[in-house]
Amino acid sequence: MPHLTIEYSANLDGMVDIDRLCAELLDAAMSTGIFEIGAPRVRAIRCDHFAIADRHDANAFVDMSLRVGQGRSAEQKRRAGEAIYAAASARLAALFETPHFALSLEVREIDKALSWKKNSMHARLRDQGTKGNV
Repeated sequence: MPHLTIEYSANLDGMVDIDRLCAELLDAAMSTGIFEIGAPRVRAIRCDHFAIADRHDANAFVDMSLRVGQGRSAEQKRRAGEAIYAAASARLAALFETPHFALSLEVREIDKALSWKKNSMHARLRDQGTKGNV
């Protein structure tokens, strides 16, 4: 069960297509073959209030947190992180042309004993054998 949360500074509005970023990061996660189609969730949270480094008005950030369920090897988690980070870096490449942008990603494992969930999408997607939108 991967959850990718993207926090981004509000000053990126109009500079970054956040919907497209979410879709591309979902595709990147799925391209690894590590996650089942019904599992990933990608969401973006706009941060209206922030203070970055020297407080220059142009300073901006995208901070990503990938939480994955237990049972994946360190190599699988690294591979997922690398795929997601590479996709984000490519999508946000223009921002690196300025001296005001920071991109980060952290991968964390969810403790199974302390995680509760229900997901009705798994059965539907498994029954349909789908890999795309349904």
